Formats: sequence, C-alpha cells, structure tokens
Amino acid sequence: MAKRTLSADEQALWAKVIESVEPLDRQPRPGSPPSRSTERSDLSAFAVPKLPERKSAPGPGTTLDASWDRKLTRGRAEPDFTIDLHSHSLSSAYDRLDRALGQAIASHARIVLLITGHAPKGEGPVTRGKIRAAVGDWLAASRHAPHIAAVRGAHPRHGGRGALYIVLRRRPSE
Repeated sequence: MAKRTLSADEQALWAKVIESVEPLDRQPRPGSPPSRSTERSDLSAFAVPKLPERKSAPGPGTTLDASWDRKLTRGRAEPDFTIDLHSHSLSSAYDRLDRALGQAIASHARIVLLITGHAPKGEGPVTRGKIRAAVGDWLAASRHAPHIAAVRGAHPRHGGRGALYIVLRRRPSE
C-alpha cells in the first residue's frame, strides 16, 4: 500500500485537527502521532488511510423491516392483544405484564398494545411515568425477551406517548 503525502490544504486541516484533539489518558501510545505539546511541522509522515467500503448501517430497530416500521408509525397496524397497566403499582404492573405477555405469545399474537399511561399531571412533558420508565428494563430482563422482535412508540390513535407496541416474533411452523 503506497503512502501519499498530504496537500497543503490537507496539512493545514490536519494541523487544526491536531490542535483540537485532547488525549483521554494523556499517555502516548507506541506508534501514535505526537501530542500537541510536541511541535511537529512534518505532517507528511501521516498517511491518510482509505476507509474500507461498508454497507449501509442498520437503522434503529434492526429486527423489523421498513414496511413494519412504516405501518406502526402511521398507525396502520392493528394490535392483536392489549395490556392495560393503568392504576397498577410498579410490582402489580410487572406481574400483569408478565402474565399478559405469556397469554399473547400463547395466542400467537404479533402486535401487543401496552398501555402504560402518561406521566402524572403537573409534571413536565419530558417526565415519564414510573411504569413507562421501567418497561424497557422489564422487557429486556423478561422470560419473554426471546419472543420480542421490537418495541415501538404507539401511534396517537392507539395512545401515543402513553402506550407502546410490542412486536412479537413469528413462531416457526410447527
């Protein structure tokens, strides 16, 4: 691999980059470029590596294809099963969610509408209710986690910020 030298414009740009970078551990590593404290005018020693070609990075929700995400975002998907956690304490909400997810999986549901409710009145729009804040961790640690393909915010007609869609994986043909 042949190294090329930097043009004058590239050298000036590289000098600005070097000036703006602050090492995290302040300890030079073997073979690393000199730190800011060391003056170095010969920038041609730094080769500009060619980045390998890469396929497009997966977007959020790598477990669903774009058509699923569009259906959910536009409210075109109808839930097969609904779980309502209104008026539950944290512990009773967790128990209800666990039991209901088991029922949804057993009934071969694909889209579960989980109604968590909005934050209590008087709290800012950024604040979430305690149940809604805990749901992500509950689902990740749940015995049902292998059956969950994705979790998405619900469309306003299904509850908006007070609800979630849980998309369950399709069961293999038996």
